[in-house]
Amino acid sequence: MRFVSTVLGCAALLSASPVMAQRDVKASEPFNLGTFQIDAGPTVGIVIQERYVVELDPANTALQLDPSYPPLPMPANMLELIEQYEYGLKYRLYEIVNDLVAGNRLTGARRPGYVHDVANVRTLAPILYPGKILNAAVNFYSHACEGCSEADLQESNRKRRENRGVPYLFLKPSKGAVIGTGEPVVIPYGRDRIDWEVELGTVIGRAARYVPASEAQDYVFGYVVSIDISDRGGRPPGGFGQGSDWLVGKGHQTFAPMGPWIVPKEFYGDPMERLHQQLTINGVTVQEAKAGDMIHSLWELIEYGSSIITLYPGDVLNSGTSSGTSTGAFAQGTRTGFLKPGEVIEATIEGVGTIRMPAVAGEAPADKLSGAELPPVSTYRKEN
Repeated sequence: MRFVSTVLGCAALLSASPVMAQRDVKASEPFNLGTFQIDAGPTVGIVIQERYVVELDPANTALQLDPSYPPLPMPANMLELIEQYEYGLKYRLYEIVNDLVAGNRLTGARRPGYVHDVANVRTLAPILYPGKILNAAVNFYSHACEGCSEADLQESNRKRRENRGVPYLFLKPSKGAVIGTGEPVVIPYGRDRIDWEVELGTVIGRAARYVPASEAQDYVFGYVVSIDISDRGGRPPGGFGQGSDWLVGKGHQTFAPMGPWIVPKEFYGDPMERLHQQLTINGVTVQEAKAGDMIHSLWELIEYGSSIITLYPGDVLNSGTSSGTSTGAFAQGTRTGFLKPGEVIEATIEGVGTIRMPAVAGEAPADKLSGAELPPVSTYRKEN
């Protein structure tokens, strides 16, 4: 029995040795990770210099032609990549990047067929189907008092600092709501009060349950640009009708734009020091904020969320938005109303990237509906 245990232990050490041996590998330059439409279907890719996409699987196959690199299976999608990243996979990605950069094979005649220009491939949402999307509501001081006078804003900020309470998080749908850069935001038929909120999306990298804020950074995989598209039209009177309807407000099809890719945390730094997010509509800046405007830190949001439900690799936590949504933009004189078909939203987070999406009008539903569907806002709200 002792012999069997010894053999199994040696086998475990040998199988782990490639990962252990790679611990000293460093990436020669930073990279991002995304999902792209290449040939037949979605493909996970490494983005270098925000200009080149490296298909992960064939790049790894080519690297393994050198016997110095032991065989290592590649993930089939971004969720698998995130799950495996801290278990040795990231060192193989470092090796792929280092090999291409050192060999000057990103451009020119020596460039392999698995390297593409970003402009020549379709960029999809980096995580096509996140397990959970958690959004922070009213987590920026300026957003808590949209359209206020300067005096009212200062008083609002003072009160919130004195009584921050705990964060407020809500669930946003993923499959059906998540879209990538370039895909249209569909304004549902009759829903004419559609708003915008640029947010930093934090991608969870390890299972997190009751994680203290002081350790939350250890559970992060990386960061992504996110837009929380919102329907301010509410629900018609009657029925249950109590409080806010968060599904109506946040859950429509295409209302969770995300992308253009994920920057691993080691290449971004501390978002509570670096965050700078902006949103424009048709080129006009309506939102701009830094982390100093946040009421609860990103790490506090992770602590709060993980105290309610386990956060798993690939879950996304959006940290909230600042002033400059429809109400604030109107007060600033940069807007005259809500999002309209034909307008283009562009959201940028410095050091992460930019996503752009046109707004288009949704088609009218079929006449066969029974009347239980969500009706146009104009049928129950007449005020502007």
